[in-house]
Amino acid sequence: MTTKALSKEFEAIVGAENVLTQESDLHSYAYDAAVLPSQSPAIAVRPTTREALGKVVKLCNDNALPLTIRGAGTNLSGGTIPKAGGVVALTGALDKILEINEADLYAVVEPGVVTAKFAAEVAKLGLFYPPDPGSQAVSTLGGNVAENAGGLRGLKYGVTKDYVMGLSFFDVNGELIKTGSRTVKCVTGYNLAGLMVASEGTLGVFDTITLKLVPPPKAAKAMMAVFDSVIAACEAVAAIIAAKIVPATLEFLDNFTIRTVENFRHAGLPVEAEALLLIEVDGHPAMVEEDAAKVEAICKEHKAKSVRVAKDAAERNAVWQARRDALPALARVRPTTVLEDATVPRSKIPAMMAILEEIAKKYQLTIGTFGHAGDGNLHPTILTDKRDTHEWERVEKAIDEIFERALALGGTLSGEHGIGMAKSKYLVQETSRGTIAFSRKMKKAIDPKNILNPDKIIGAEGKNG
Repeated sequence: MTTKALSKEFEAIVGAENVLTQESDLHSYAYDAAVLPSQSPAIAVRPTTREALGKVVKLCNDNALPLTIRGAGTNLSGGTIPKAGGVVALTGALDKILEINEADLYAVVEPGVVTAKFAAEVAKLGLFYPPDPGSQAVSTLGGNVAENAGGLRGLKYGVTKDYVMGLSFFDVNGELIKTGSRTVKCVTGYNLAGLMVASEGTLGVFDTITLKLVPPPKAAKAMMAVFDSVIAACEAVAAIIAAKIVPATLEFLDNFTIRTVENFRHAGLPVEAEALLLIEVDGHPAMVEEDAAKVEAICKEHKAKSVRVAKDAAERNAVWQARRDALPALARVRPTTVLEDATVPRSKIPAMMAILEEIAKKYQLTIGTFGHAGDGNLHPTILTDKRDTHEWERVEKAIDEIFERALALGGTLSGEHGIGMAKSKYLVQETSRGTIAFSRKMKKAIDPKNILNPDKIIGAEGKNG
């Protein structure tokens, strides 16, 4: 069927105003936040109802059209880059919060709901949705589930998967599949919700998502610890955890990132510091005071030059704004920003930081590192210019070595950014050829025509093991 004929079919489902075929429009959906070649789809469609989304999926399968689902496109691993000649389905219009149940502590949402807006609506009712990915101001809950997004609060509160109670999703035939429940306990059938989390749109298309809510903490205290040594800061992180204190957030910034953020925001950060730890403890007021005092003492025992405790909400917000500014500040330094996601066991953070310094020197690259030190999830950020082919060759070698060394420390390819296309070639190093073969068999059984976000995670047949 020609593109024109297919457009008519899609128009019958979603309306002519919601079908895009002009290259000038399609280019907006040709890339995501990963530094990978763009690829425009043949058609983009924007369903305004969930029923229409199911029909779009079926039409794509009937015509063997590759289908990529796109929320906000903030993906960092190439997971939302479409296939040539394929279709992109935009979920932005599916943005309804269908239910917030205060008695049973759950919510039901459509996949296009923006994360921060959802959290704000929940907070208005005195409840709390903890997952807070860095892109939360624009990212959607469907994308969060598809990538198993993390965030600053992951250390204490967990990541997106810990809040998914149930899902309904469309299979390739447009059939509605339901899994999970609104109840705290549910062991009905296979754990399909668990399978769909982090599946990156390769196994089904989300219809609705049921999310767990929790009571908010009654008190919180934020602080900034200043160190003259990266290793000392990393050792302080390990000591805090060893003291059986689990902060809500425990974040790390190196000197380059500190200086870059200060130039960007002029927030009064100590630019002479080799490292900062940004820490927040929360919970019952008495426990918060006790834990904050213990954390301050531990930091000083590990050679912190100073520990500044936020006196009020304004100072607390300033601390976390500094952390949120890390990526946008670094992204202004060079034309190309490569944000990586090296994750190692917490005890290996000092070793990983030393490795990152070694790699930066070896390949003559500028690497600013920040991240979730409390759970071992570091974000080495390479600042470069992809147009400089010689430098880009060094960047690619550095990325290969970052993941090779992280895996050697018992780490993982991704703590929260996903595999997509960017990291699929490394998958066999962390798992096994058998794992990839098993995954491909499952994918083929669920999606025989391979229309659902093809080539993501497990790569194409004959590649990546």
